[in-house]
Amino acid sequence: MRSFLFVPADSERKMEKAVGVGADALILDLEDAIVPEARPRARELTVNYLQGNSNVWVRINPLDSPDAIPDLEAVMPGGPAGIVLPKPRSAEDAVTLAARLDDLEARHGLEAGSTQIMALCTERPEALFKLHEYQGATERLYGLSWGAEDLSEAVGASANRGPDGNWLPQFELARSLCLFAAAAAEVAAIDTVFTDFRDADGLLHYATKARRDGFTGMLAIHPNQVETINAAFEPTAEELQRAERIIRLFDESPGAGTVALDGKMIDRPHLVQAQRLLRAKRT
Repeated sequence: MRSFLFVPADSERKMEKAVGVGADALILDLEDAIVPEARPRARELTVNYLQGNSNVWVRINPLDSPDAIPDLEAVMPGGPAGIVLPKPRSAEDAVTLAARLDDLEARHGLEAGSTQIMALCTERPEALFKLHEYQGATERLYGLSWGAEDLSEAVGASANRGPDGNWLPQFELARSLCLFAAAAAEVAAIDTVFTDFRDADGLLHYATKARRDGFTGMLAIHPNQVETINAAFEPTAEELQRAERIIRLFDESPGAGTVALDGKMIDRPHLVQAQRLLRAKRT
């Protein structure tokens, strides 16, 4: 999936509007977008919305907060596609969540293992030292994403981007570690939000860079961002043609470790990348 659009779970208007914007998945937000006193009503709206729409995820509150279990108890009867786990301390939080989902799926007659997990794996400083633990942690893990805002607050940073708009080194490090951890765990790497929703050119540049770097999708905070993100994560015709040529050359030379393409030597890692690109092509 290329685009995940956050939608405040306490706004019926925004939830209904989100259906037609073309996001590959929606994330109904019960955490940062909702003040505590509004959460009971937001949970009601969420479970009702889940029963009428597909590929909808829910961001619950952190597992060590008093709201996490009420969030899960309220929304799981609706059969969400997945749960977004904020501020995990380590992969152990994802394992704990997976066990809770086992129980709730059985209780509500949902298919076992059908509820996936996306962990926002860098929002606490200590979590950065444990990202390797996601490898093999739970079969429910769909992907890893990251966030700079909570991490900035945790370390006391007054900014997370430089004057040029690029991530400051410590936050670029968190982004890279998320990407590597996702690759090690063989799950999707989802880049974080681009907060200036009015800057369409900046978003396109950022999303294009994210795909170049290896991310498979991106979080969105505004409906107007979805079309740009979707386009940025689609392989170009030229990329697809080149991938097809690479695969054909290796098919024509069984057992070869390298082949020549346009005056350059192409080896097996290029073949793997070409195969991955064609698998990701949307039909």
